[in-house]
Amino acid sequence: MATASSLAARAAHATPVVAARKSSAPRVSRTPLRCVAEEAAPAAAATTGTPVRKTSMLVIGATGTLGRQVVRRALDEGYDVRCLVRPRQNPADFLRDWGATTVSGDLTKPETLPAAFVGIHTVIDASTARPEEDTLAIDWKAKVDCIQTAASMGIQRYVFYSIDKCEQHKEVPLMNMKYAVEEYLKASGMNYTVLRLCGFMQPLISGYAVPILEEQQVWGTDDDTKTAYLDTQDVAKMTLAACRRDEAANEVMTLAGPKAYSVNEVISLCEKLGGAEANVSKVPVLLLKATRGLTRFFQWTAPAADRLAFAEVLASGVKFDAPMEETYAKLGMDPSETTSLEEYMEEYFSKILKKLKEVGGQSRQKDFYL
Repeated sequence: MATASSLAARAAHATPVVAARKSSAPRVSRTPLRCVAEEAAPAAAATTGTPVRKTSMLVIGATGTLGRQVVRRALDEGYDVRCLVRPRQNPADFLRDWGATTVSGDLTKPETLPAAFVGIHTVIDASTARPEEDTLAIDWKAKVDCIQTAASMGIQRYVFYSIDKCEQHKEVPLMNMKYAVEEYLKASGMNYTVLRLCGFMQPLISGYAVPILEEQQVWGTDDDTKTAYLDTQDVAKMTLAACRRDEAANEVMTLAGPKAYSVNEVISLCEKLGGAEANVSKVPVLLLKATRGLTRFFQWTAPAADRLAFAEVLASGVKFDAPMEETYAKLGMDPSETTSLEEYMEEYFSKILKKLKEVGGQSRQKDFYL
């Protein structure tokens, strides 16, 4: 097993150099990020540190939809979990209630990061920018800072979540950043695992299941894009398997659900299980492209243009899916352990409809879906 000092020395031999656009000046077009891994001069002999336990884990983005599932799963499997959380008015008490420890830090302030990495064996980075945040700051600059900090402190495994087919759609800023971070991480000298995700099941509840039960409008597109959704609990299970298995070290793996679904198929499934007809409004792909072209010329609408670019890819007939046989073998998992979308939705609708029946409620009583 590599020691922390030897990994720090390896990191010094492969210092990544990345050229990125400057975000301070006004811009008309967005230049793609460019990753170049260059060999640096050998570092001085690293000092021998105290060995860290393989069960010591840091989760970045622990309060998010996926991050909290990773924390819960890791605790259940006996890991000592530390969570990097931003200072907030409403502290993440639930993480401590579960048994994790929390350390305050701000991803946009590199000087606040090192303390969280002390005594850590494995880092799982599940952080991503919220809609109101600067994507470049969180999904690119902060990732670089975290990877540099981890490499300099001898972290022995770094797990990063990316997006399926990001290398094929560099015109989309977020996907371009994800691919750039992948390349940066590979050049860091650390043992890494990149898990490319297709899509989560959880957002389908608020996006389709609830509006259909509430007889509200749902949005679709006139395309046949398909996504192999995964339950975040299954993603957490696969993540912890990747942390345990040597076969997953220094690998880029796509995690996909048992079957890929189009938006229309998701809507039909919700209609069937909910016993209600959906009020669907379709957005033509050409409209998405035209709107993106209009907004990208204005500095204050750049984030909106970025999100429309991602929506454009999602609505372009791409299939976000991948064969999973080899991945299951590397993770030492049985495919039957993975929840299908039908099973996930059936469980949700059975619970909601049972509750409505018990209280004599109607489907429009949205309080039951919060």
